[in-house]
Amino acid sequence: MKRTATAVWQGSVKEGSGNLTTKSTVLEHTSYSYKSRFENGKGTNPEELIAAAHAGCFTMALSAKLGEAGYTATELTTDCAVDFQDQKIVESHLTTKAKVDGIEKDEFDKIINDAKINCPISKVLNTNITLDYTLG
Repeated sequence: MKRTATAVWQGSVKEGSGNLTTKSTVLEHTSYSYKSRFENGKGTNPEELIAAAHAGCFTMALSAKLGEAGYTATELTTDCAVDFQDQKIVESHLTTKAKVDGIEKDEFDKIINDAKINCPISKVLNTNITLDYTLG
C-alpha cells in the first residue's frame, strides 16, 4: 500500500505560496504558505498535517489494541499538538479522552502506552512523544 501527495510551490519562501493535493482528494489544491506555517495565515502547514496524522493513527492503533484485549471503545478522542522549534519538531503531544466500558485503569494504561509506542506515525517521528489521557 502506498499513499501519495503532491506539493507545488511558487516564489520565494516568505512571499511565495503553494498547495497540497492528495490522491484521495481530501486535500485538493489546499493552500500553504510561510504565513500559514510561521504566523497565523490562512491555509495549512506540514506540522498541522503531522499532528492530524499522528492523532488519527494513534487513535486507530488504540482502538485496535483495545480490540485485541477484548474491549470496544464507546468513543476515543485525541488531540495532537506538534511543537516546532528552530526548524525541528521537538515534541508531539497526544491528549486522549477515552470511554471504554469494563476496563480497569491499570490495564488501559498498558494498552494506551503500547499504542503510543507502536502506532506507525509514532515510529516514524524522530521526536519526544508525550501522552495524557482521561478514562471515563
